Amino acid sequence: MTSPVIPTIRPARPEDVPAVVAMVHELAEYERAPEQCHLTAEQLTSALFGPGPTSQEPRAPALFGHVAVDGQDQPVGFALWFLNFSTWAGVHGIYLEDLYVRPAARGTGAGRLLLATLADICVRRGYRRLEWWMIDWNPAAGFYASIGAEQMSEWVPYRLSGDALRQLADHVTTAGTRTGD
Repeated sequence: MTSPVIPTIRPARPEDVPAVVAMVHELAEYERAPEQCHLTAEQLTSALFGPGPTSQEPRAPALFGHVAVDGQDQPVGFALWFLNFSTWAGVHGIYLEDLYVRPAARGTGAGRLLLATLADICVRRGYRRLEWWMIDWNPAAGFYASIGAEQMSEWVPYRLSGDALRQLADHVTTAGTRTGD
């Protein structure tokens, strides 16, 4: 019996986008919320690599990505992340938006290598934190604990979206204030 090939981790490339989008949808299915996932290849391309050449928007990406690839350079897992900032520490950190490894590649070390890559970026750049959220029933909790990740129970996440988000934004208009973004 042959042992599984240890994946290689590299930054995501434009040609990886379709596979990453498919895996994001697989993750949504796994998390029992496929109807909430609307990501398209165009959206992910713009977020990772900047808007297209006809856009008037700046080209700086807002999202970063790494992929775990097999021996044929095909993505079998991904990590999508962006920078956050700690006012208390005074430095940036990495917020891991999503980490996913396809079932066939689990147990190959792909997830650990993806996280190790982000940890290495943090250390090399002087960032103090690598943070993420996890759905409470995900069996990956044991894996995260095994690498030394701590569950942050004293912080409660909040979200503003949909009608509530629009209603609060309307307050800017009615108050006569503009943000100047």
